[in-house]
Amino acid sequence: MTRRLLRSVPAVAVVAAVAALAAPVAAQTVTTASLVSVTTPSASTPENHQNEPALAVDAHQPNVLVAGWNEWGDAMPCPQQTATQAGTCFAGPAGIGLSGVGFSFDSGRSWVQPTYTGWTGRNCPPDPSCAGQFGPIVTLPWYYESGLSSSGDPAVAVGPRPGPNGFSWANGSRVYYANLVENFNPAFPSHGVVRGFTGIGVSRLDNPTPSRVTDKNSWMRPVIANTHASQTAFEDKEQIWADNASSSPYFGRTYVCSAQFRSVGKHLPANFPAPIIVSVSPDGGTTWTTKQITPAGTTGRGPTEWGISGCTIRTTSTGVVYLFGEMFQNPALVGLPTHGAHVMFASYDGGMHWTKPTVLWRVTDPCFFVDPVEGRCVMDGYAGARTDLSAAPSVDIANGAPTGAGATNEIVDAWADASAGLNNEHAMVAWYANGGWHGPSAVSLPGDRPMYAAPAISPTGDSMYVVYEAVTSPWRGADMTSPRPYHGVLRSAAVTDGAPGGWATNYVGPFGDLRGTYPGHDIYQERIGDYVYAVATRTYGAAVWTDARSAEVCPAVQQYRANSLAAGTLALPAPWPLFQCPMFGNTDTWAVTTG
Repeated sequence: MTRRLLRSVPAVAVVAAVAALAAPVAAQTVTTASLVSVTTPSASTPENHQNEPALAVDAHQPNVLVAGWNEWGDAMPCPQQTATQAGTCFAGPAGIGLSGVGFSFDSGRSWVQPTYTGWTGRNCPPDPSCAGQFGPIVTLPWYYESGLSSSGDPAVAVGPRPGPNGFSWANGSRVYYANLVENFNPAFPSHGVVRGFTGIGVSRLDNPTPSRVTDKNSWMRPVIANTHASQTAFEDKEQIWADNASSSPYFGRTYVCSAQFRSVGKHLPANFPAPIIVSVSPDGGTTWTTKQITPAGTTGRGPTEWGISGCTIRTTSTGVVYLFGEMFQNPALVGLPTHGAHVMFASYDGGMHWTKPTVLWRVTDPCFFVDPVEGRCVMDGYAGARTDLSAAPSVDIANGAPTGAGATNEIVDAWADASAGLNNEHAMVAWYANGGWHGPSAVSLPGDRPMYAAPAISPTGDSMYVVYEAVTSPWRGADMTSPRPYHGVLRSAAVTDGAPGGWATNYVGPFGDLRGTYPGHDIYQERIGDYVYAVATRTYGAAVWTDARSAEVCPAVQQYRANSLAAGTLALPAPWPLFQCPMFGNTDTWAVTTG
């Protein structure tokens, strides 16, 4: 397999090219973009596929960043029979991990993606009968040995390490990595560590250094955050946060939120039932207490409408916990596009009790069309990239970490929104400062149609950042031959009296073509993931996104997609990308930093 060397690209030329769109400070800012998923293959599908990256910064050592993403590098090469007869390149083997991890020790300018050992299919021939073997892996360790497999949807956080006298930065730092987790044999969910079809697993590593992060033994075995889920439960889209300001009375406490789809995920009626679940750990992730904070019923007409998902969770310098999510509308009742709402919950006692949801404002989901074959909202055209959580909130708080000094506790929220109509989507921000909410305000560049967005605000509240990934072509409909260009963008603004000033453009990524992407398990649909992430320190901002610059558009795949769309179902036999287009699906996790 082809292996990629570490690459980093100074972005001075990119900044200069967009200087006309930026505030004067942008021309003086040198940013660096770099490949995060540095050890996975590029010319073998589906191992060349990554998406849905997450990012966290160590507030105590702000040059240290940790990233997580969905990683297919341990899968077997795409089998011909599975591809052509089932339209998928993911044939297992059962039990392989899907949660990649990377570290940066220079503020995001370069990255290390460790190799550990575990259950892998990377040395299998392209044959679905291969059961896999124990060997090198590029995903989280200790899952196979624990009777589990990591299943992606990463979320990462860094907090203080506990010691004999409680949490203190003097003890060092603890990395938390939350992800979906299955039993090693997912066909028997009632006979394993996880009671449901998926649970939330939390891996931990103390005091990250270049040598420690490459040592498997530095990682603790994964802990299941919610051990009391039903056998029909499916956890989804979790986020983790560690209270990282020592001024907080709950300093060090860790929180995980997720949507829990029950009844085998059949969502009948509508999304029923699917409550928001919060798990809290007071001891560094060893033990967890789980609470349901919303009703399970989501009929479309109840108190949570069609359900709340896409949660995000953060803390203030005084330990107040805020949880945000999107409350969806039922398209069967209101049509497309739906107008969801951002809702907010608060806990004033370390996650033990929660307020009822406060509806902040309505948003417009970027869903004007549902793909008739896949049944998902798509952004760029049929067989296109999905937008399930595009309008969900992504939040950060200026909590003064690591000590709480200088905290303004300003909250910033960002999302992708279609209120201006099809082909006029925007990345939006709103912020809470001086006792009230302000905005929403559009921050994306002209011509960009953002699909996912995320904010960050510095601990002292004087700088704000927004990253987004966007398609720049209009809606293509059934056109499978015209390009669907796509890229990542980072913008920033100085904050004065709580309000962001003129937005500067720090980075505009090179274009890829969404037609060269897919999710690994379905050749028909494009895929670049459900979220992006950003972080901010007192001196710099950084962000991650899924990049498609190296993905190859495959004519045979495009013809298959066109045939399937015309037929209204998968028009098998499908092509065999491993043989016909080895760079097809080659998406990567990239980062950009102003550090």
